[in-house]
Amino acid sequence: MRILLLAPQPFFAERGTPIAVRLLAETLCAAGHAVDLLTYHEGEEIAFPGLRLLRIPRLPLVRDVGIGFSWKKLACDAALVVSFLRLARPGRYQVVHAGEETVFPAALFARRHRAALVYDMDSDLIDQLLGTHAFLRPLRGLFVALERWALRRADLTLAVCERLAAKARALVPEARVRVLEDIALTDACGGPAEDLRAHARAGDALALYVGNLERYQGIDLLLEALALAGADLPLTLAVVGGAPADLERYRGRAAALGIDGRVRFLGPRPVQALGGLLAQADILVSPRVQGENTPMKIYSYLASGRCTLATDIASHTQALDESCAVLAPPEPAALAAALRRLAADAALRESLGRAGAQRARERYSPEAYRAKLLAAYAELSIPRPPAQGAAA
Repeated sequence: MRILLLAPQPFFAERGTPIAVRLLAETLCAAGHAVDLLTYHEGEEIAFPGLRLLRIPRLPLVRDVGIGFSWKKLACDAALVVSFLRLARPGRYQVVHAGEETVFPAALFARRHRAALVYDMDSDLIDQLLGTHAFLRPLRGLFVALERWALRRADLTLAVCERLAAKARALVPEARVRVLEDIALTDACGGPAEDLRAHARAGDALALYVGNLERYQGIDLLLEALALAGADLPLTLAVVGGAPADLERYRGRAAALGIDGRVRFLGPRPVQALGGLLAQADILVSPRVQGENTPMKIYSYLASGRCTLATDIASHTQALDESCAVLAPPEPAALAAALRRLAADAALRESLGRAGAQRARERYSPEAYRAKLLAAYAELSIPRPPAQGAAA
């Protein structure tokens, strides 16, 4: 099949959604399909057999498009719709695979492309938008109606977690919804990793957070918990990831809390080093305070065989339970108590790490991902491929 994959973000970039998009494209191409990936003007160039990477035109004054809603993202989305309309001619593609907000133009112009429509539901768009822009909350009813409309027009919805799948089914009970979780990245990480222990105090357990430093990730909560746990806690926290402005802000926050001697903000590291970094930690932390989709890093945390500590919100509890992780309410005192417990109990850390690795092998392996994706695609009613030259 020829598949048009719409990816409304900079691509490729070493962060959650672009990594998931790359995995999706690689899996489809490896199965013999041809994928045209339409994305923003920013990002690294990548190439593998079966992929054609297409970009929107470079936009004046639009640089460094970040995560979340912004005027820059709106401008890029508008340009992506224009490019999509130029590509979406009848018979050119058998599937339009629309990521996140691109499902709306793909559904609106379905008659133009006459292809099966797959909605890639990687996040809760409504909660994300209203959570950061309170002035839009009176429009919730309109946004819900728009999402229901898109779900009804999609031939298949791929939700990144069960929680999102349940929301989609509640909106449109007759919709064909399948769950396609992300996978651990550690199997593909063979690059060298620096010695994280060099950043820790002698005799300390090492806690590690990996990811961006957006506020919803709960870094404020984690720092407050570390301060509340007390100066005698034998633990050093290393934080990998973050934009320069975020790093500066959180270094200042750590200093204000009096814990700057126990926290190391290391900045971004290449994804190839992820496996080597995770393997050095005693405790892997995910203090996220909001959201419903499971962070991609959780699957890598589990696969690493190290102990995971996470907040007990829906983002985490879909993939984690007390048999393979320590879950704490998203409150400083509760997280501080969990840090103290794990820092003092090496046997518990080892037991939870083994259980997490087993869960990753059984549920979140590349083989499981491939089987789920191709089984979902097999359910589509695909138009017959165009005759030779029809897609020219």
